[in-house]
Amino acid sequence: MRETAAARLSRLLALVPWLEQHPGVSITDAAAHFGVKPEELEQDLWLTICCGLPGHGPDQLIDIQFWDEDGSIHVIDAQTLDRPLRLSPAEAMSLLVGLRLLAQVPGDHDRAALASATAKLEAAADVAQGAAIVLEDSLEGTVTALTRAISEARPVRVVYAGASRDEVTERIVEPTEIVRHGGRSYLAAWCREAGAQRTFRLDRMRSVEVLDETLPARTATTADRPTVAPTEGVSVRVRVWPRSRWILEAFDAGGVVDDGALREATLVVADPAWLVRLVMGQAGGMEVLEPPEVRAQLHDAALSALERLP
Repeated sequence: MRETAAARLSRLLALVPWLEQHPGVSITDAAAHFGVKPEELEQDLWLTICCGLPGHGPDQLIDIQFWDEDGSIHVIDAQTLDRPLRLSPAEAMSLLVGLRLLAQVPGDHDRAALASATAKLEAAADVAQGAAIVLEDSLEGTVTALTRAISEARPVRVVYAGASRDEVTERIVEPTEIVRHGGRSYLAAWCREAGAQRTFRLDRMRSVEVLDETLPARTATTADRPTVAPTEGVSVRVRVWPRSRWILEAFDAGGVVDDGALREATLVVADPAWLVRLVMGQAGGMEVLEPPEVRAQLHDAALSALERLP
């Protein structure tokens, strides 16, 4: 299989720092380390000594001696590649976020290895540690508690910040499974307060407490299958402009119709007042088409806001 340019570039970037740490290594041994033939590594070396800093003068090129009869390699001037490349704060944070998200995915993957890789990255990377700690506390701890509750068939007490009603509530739920949808994690559970199956976003859970109670077995039905979109409430038809399209994905819109730059879709909302605040916050990026009563509610709210302007 022909090697890609990206694969060779990755090897070239790692080559000089590795050679710097292994002075006198032979071409054969270096080739074996990088998994290529000696002829390929020699071609890499010839290419490397033609590279350097802007200006490309004799004192600005990488200098490596590798043509001695014994076949040994010596880095004379590595320029700026004398140490392995460091991740930028943005790159390190992206990797940390990816590791945190992977740790949320239910399954039998090696969580100890994930935790070890995450800890090493945090220790080595020059990033803001607070962000990683927030992710760990709010998501990994939640996943661990919910996974335990599901495996032991126990209910949990959840303090939940709802999106549709814009309020924080405390409720007891009987968890059934953790599901992934649209890049987010959700808990499918029987809500005792609602007396029905509900789905909760894990990143909206303020706290989770596993209760000392064993649940009886309950036969699952079709109605118990988890969904992330509200199944009860007011159906509202909206039109959105490009800058507000994220709403359609974030709130699992249905019946999406693409009309060039604009899109129409249907949202099911538990509280129309919450939708009114959402639309007004988009400052013209979103319009309610129907039902008429929600349009009227939005109209009145907009007029009230205008009257309060100086």
